[in-house]
Amino acid sequence: MIRKGIILAGGKGTRMSPLTKAVNKQLLPIYDKPLIYYPLSILMLAKIRDILIIINKGQLQQYKKLIPNGKNLGLKITFKEQDKPRGLPDAFILGEKFINKENVAMILGDNFFYGQNLSKLLKDCAQLKQGAKIVLHNVQNPELFGVAKINPKNKKILKIVEKPKKYISNQAITGLYFFDKNVVNYAKKLKPSKRGELEIVDLINQYKKKNKISAEFIGRGGAWLDTGSISDYYKTSAFVQAIENRQGFKIACLEEIALNKKWISSKQIKNSIKFYGNCDYSKYLKKLI
Repeated sequence: MIRKGIILAGGKGTRMSPLTKAVNKQLLPIYDKPLIYYPLSILMLAKIRDILIIINKGQLQQYKKLIPNGKNLGLKITFKEQDKPRGLPDAFILGEKFINKENVAMILGDNFFYGQNLSKLLKDCAQLKQGAKIVLHNVQNPELFGVAKINPKNKKILKIVEKPKKYISNQAITGLYFFDKNVVNYAKKLKPSKRGELEIVDLINQYKKKNKISAEFIGRGGAWLDTGSISDYYKTSAFVQAIENRQGFKIACLEEIALNKKWISSKQIKNSIKFYGNCDYSKYLKKLI
């Protein structure tokens, strides 16, 4: 069972400059909530309550204004500052003390997931005992992603390639990963790629070599969006707006998830309403109690 999770919320967000020159990308709004709420909600749906958020140096106070320590959500949230990006696997090296030789999940701070069966998928992934598990999703342009080739008979991962020049599959590796306690040692053994960073594909391949990796799939009714570019960022915001306005519930309402899981009571909801003030989000919280 995975009880710890990491959100990688550092990086310069250069694809969204100049918006990200003064504000961290994960603090910008996706419709009516900060982007960071969405990956945080995914870990919560996986029943992960001990969470490390890795952020850029100098941005700690911005995050603490929004998410002080997680107590209001029944969580334990800690922060770790990163002086510069060194690749995704660096999160496990930075988070070694936090991981403390336990299994761990990691989600990228700019990834958005949605789907009817998403909660079940997340719970299944969180049951990981050993090895690694990645989450895959069909894409139309696999040359832009890390891609996994799968044996259709047993869903075994045959090959993993970063941004393949030749087509091998349309199954993209999303920014959600589940690893056993060996991930820190594997990350430490990685060497930087040509672009000078540690690569997540190289880390995944360490597990593949030992035949200790499996995959889960986001079905046709689900969505995975990378909000790293201006275009995708606004597409995601429009998607959330359309779903919420049509169906009347909020995606990534952290307090609602915590209340449903009985991590908090109506008292914490009332405190959150005071914290947010007079807004639509508060009005939604009032309906919960």
